[in-house]
Amino acid sequence: MRVLAAEVKNHLNTEVEVKGWVQAIRTGGSIAFIDLRDVSGHVQCVVAKKENASIFEELRTLSRESVIEAKGKAVESQAKQGYEIQVNKFKILNKSLAPLPLGVVDMVDSDIETRLENRFLDLRKPKILSIFKVQDTISRAVRQYFHQNGFIEVRTPKIVAAATEGGTELFPVKYFDRSAYLSQSPQLYKEIMMSAGFDRVFEIAPAFRAEEHNTTRHLNEFTSIDIEMSFVDDEEAMRVLEEVIKVSSKMVIEENSKELELLGITSPKTDYSFKKISYAECVKIANDKGIKVDDGEDLSTPALKAIGEGLNEFYFITRWPRKLKPFYVQPFDEKYSRGFDLQFGEVEITSGAQRVHNPEILIKNLEAKGLNVESFEFYIKAFQYGMPPHAGWAIGLERLTMVLLNLQNIREATLFPRDRTRITP
Repeated sequence: MRVLAAEVKNHLNTEVEVKGWVQAIRTGGSIAFIDLRDVSGHVQCVVAKKENASIFEELRTLSRESVIEAKGKAVESQAKQGYEIQVNKFKILNKSLAPLPLGVVDMVDSDIETRLENRFLDLRKPKILSIFKVQDTISRAVRQYFHQNGFIEVRTPKIVAAATEGGTELFPVKYFDRSAYLSQSPQLYKEIMMSAGFDRVFEIAPAFRAEEHNTTRHLNEFTSIDIEMSFVDDEEAMRVLEEVIKVSSKMVIEENSKELELLGITSPKTDYSFKKISYAECVKIANDKGIKVDDGEDLSTPALKAIGEGLNEFYFITRWPRKLKPFYVQPFDEKYSRGFDLQFGEVEITSGAQRVHNPEILIKNLEAKGLNVESFEFYIKAFQYGMPPHAGWAIGLERLTMVLLNLQNIREATLFPRDRTRITP
């Protein structure tokens, strides 16, 4: 029966079978040492010529990253890990070409484009694999929190007839004889779920933005974690978002100590405060630091840098001007809204809001934003037959991973990134 490399220590003095990739190989006159790697880690396999004479000569020229199978006795040894496998049966399952287009264990760094072109090799690196093990933990923690707190998981269409946010940042698709788009967000549908009486919903699914950004923080396809809740306001939505991030961080610390160590995170932060700063306060902070921001205009990157300076924290920016937020955001007063953004330093993590639930206000907002009301008829209809007050938010799984692991490029937290220039592999 196959065991993982990291489990061999639990089977000392017994026969085990391991399968994986040749990370390194050293051969002598009558013995070969092979460092075998799999998803769990690596283990040393000692191959004696006497027991494996038929393929021993082949081992002398076996290329790194070939796939092998080894069976033998797990024993204590002087190997770095304190144990090894004394192989009595060995098989080469698939030979790798040489030289490798990208090193897996070499100390030489490669640029991000070279790594992405050879992503199948890049992902074999234990450090890179660690990112996605952590991301798996985050995803499980989020789902577990929602299920424990009365949320229903839903799945909404990803081919839609109208823009969710308005604007032109849409990928058009041919839908038989009609025009359609890839969904920017499940916003309209998750609000309809509130009218349908689902009370609390969440979705973890792809979202698409045709933004021509070419930065270390943007993707054109990403995994969006969306929620919507009935009979709550923006304050409750922020509280839930704070809890989701805290439980995710806690589970990562509890389950991914090995991965965090590989990523160089030895003292993960656990006491985020999630302070709230109003938009008006942000304008004042930026202006006081010499970054001019007119009241009512969006906060530029330099302004956000000034506001987030010294704040190695999550914090909310609240009470945004109504004109800066989408049509579905509930007004706070004539000027400000019940919309909020979550930041980490200068990086925007996500946005959310209490939503409009009055159909008359919703129609006025659509018209004010220059949107075609008829295109949103199916959505407006849900508001005309009993829509409760509701609120929600969306957060990108990749961006949350990037922030929690202090990664410098969101592509690091994406298996196969889709950005302004990349559509393969």
